[in-house]
Amino acid sequence: MNWQTIVVLAVVAIIFAAIIIKGIKNKKEGKSSCSCGCSGCANKDYCHSGK
Repeated sequence: MNWQTIVVLAVVAIIFAAIIIKGIKNKKEGKSSCSCGCSGCANKDYCHSGK
């Protein structure tokens, strides 16, 4: 592998890790992954079962 490939792979891995960490943080804070508000969502019971 050349250095350009390694740099691109590292950037993609960092972005992927940031997305996963943000999702875990939002889940712990009780936030939903959707931005619609979930009032009309068919799966709102699955997202907010603890409430």
